[in-house]
Amino acid sequence: MAPSPAAGLSLTRSSSGHLSPAAAGSVLQPVSGSHVSQQRRRRRFAAGVVRAAPDAPPAVRAAVSAVTELLRVLSPSKKPRDAAQEDKALDPPPCDSVEDVLAVLQDDYRRAYFLTGDFTPGIYTEDCLFEDPTIKFRGLSRYSQNLDLLVPFFDSPSLELENIEKGLRVETRFVKATWKLRTYLRLPWRPLIAIRGNTTYDLNEDYKVVRHSESWDVSALEAIGQIFVSAPEQRKDS
Repeated sequence: MAPSPAAGLSLTRSSSGHLSPAAAGSVLQPVSGSHVSQQRRRRRFAAGVVRAAPDAPPAVRAAVSAVTELLRVLSPSKKPRDAAQEDKALDPPPCDSVEDVLAVLQDDYRRAYFLTGDFTPGIYTEDCLFEDPTIKFRGLSRYSQNLDLLVPFFDSPSLELENIEKGLRVETRFVKATWKLRTYLRLPWRPLIAIRGNTTYDLNEDYKVVRHSESWDVSALEAIGQIFVSAPEQRKDS
């Protein structure tokens, strides 16, 4: 979920949508990026509102609305961050190659950024497009707010990076990561979210991410449906 793989739980202040895997003819090249220094992002909490993709099936739109209202009601209050602590966050050195971006993303995955909210904003453009099978929106600040709202609901989360590669599609350079996510949600019935998917990071000429799009191994409706099923029942199929 670049949005956030938490089964369509991405919360933003406006619109929504989906991500697409690499197009036919894309060339993928395994790369081992050098380890880059870890950086913590600046985050500002703001309650978000989910909007399903305009072309999403009615059932998906209804489910997204239901989840939005549920999380709005249950969302815990968040204490303001210490200003001095936030000022310690520094902009990362500019990336001069696809390998540089890949290395930064490897570090973000080591910190399970989908589930911790600890990612490197400096590699994204401010108007980056974020997509998954249920939502679509633009804006780095919206993505940051979305993670801030979702993270408190994750319980015993894990994010396994299975593969990360660079590629070229026509004239667009990109990085593609394949991952496996598993987390319980802090809801009364403690549902289990288990998704395998991939995220494609399209880069511009300055090696900044302009599109962060996810695809999952389950449909949007199946992913959202996991939220409404208690963990014991889900374990049978996981």
